[in-house]
Order: sequence, then C-alpha cells, then structure tokens
Amino acid sequence: MEKLIGYCGIDCSECDAYLAMKNNDQTLLEKTAAEWTKTHGYNITPEMINCVSCKGNGKKHRTSECEVYKCASGKGVVNCGACDEYKTCKTINDFLEECPNELKKHILERIGQR
Repeated sequence: MEKLIGYCGIDCSECDAYLAMKNNDQTLLEKTAAEWTKTHGYNITPEMINCVSCKGNGKKHRTSECEVYKCASGKGVVNCGACDEYKTCKTINDFLEECPNELKKHILERIGQR
C-alpha cells in the first residue's frame, strides 16, 4: 500500500483506525478502540473512530473534529513539522504526548522533527 502521511505524521497505511474504516472491519475497529482507551486514559468507542485519512480521497468523515487537521490544513502546510510554530504548538504537542513512544518516534521522523 502506498504511504499516506497525515498532517500529524501518522502513516495512514499503518494505522489500524484507517485500515478498519477503509475495510469496514468492525472487529479491528473495536480492537483499536479498546487499545486507544488503554493508551489514552479515557474511554474511546468504535463510533468515535471514524477516520479515512485527512489527506485521502476527499472522504474526510470526522477530520473536521481533529484539531491537528484543522490547524495544519488551515495553515496550508504539508504536515505539522513544516509549520514555523511546530516546536511551541500546543495542538501537535498535546497529540504527541498521547502517542506511545514508538509511534511518536516514527511520527517525528516522518515530519522531519527528530
């Protein structure tokens, strides 16, 4: 699958939420919600996960609710790492704080911020 990098730096082709939505896989959606609930420390239901990539084929289900999407797309940057305000940006840094360390490392590499 071709890489599809979101504004936040996640490779959608490796993201269970994206894959579950793309393939209409309810089991994977439920598994992802349970994992994210554990990782993020608050309840996430399968209905709350509704992403088909903010840079995908025009289907942007809940991207309007994503603060990273709203900020980066509004500024016209390719991803958050290309923004002049990246290092002090509360939006991307709050997002990164919720990511597991390995995912955070990959995100920072993809957006050019190591």
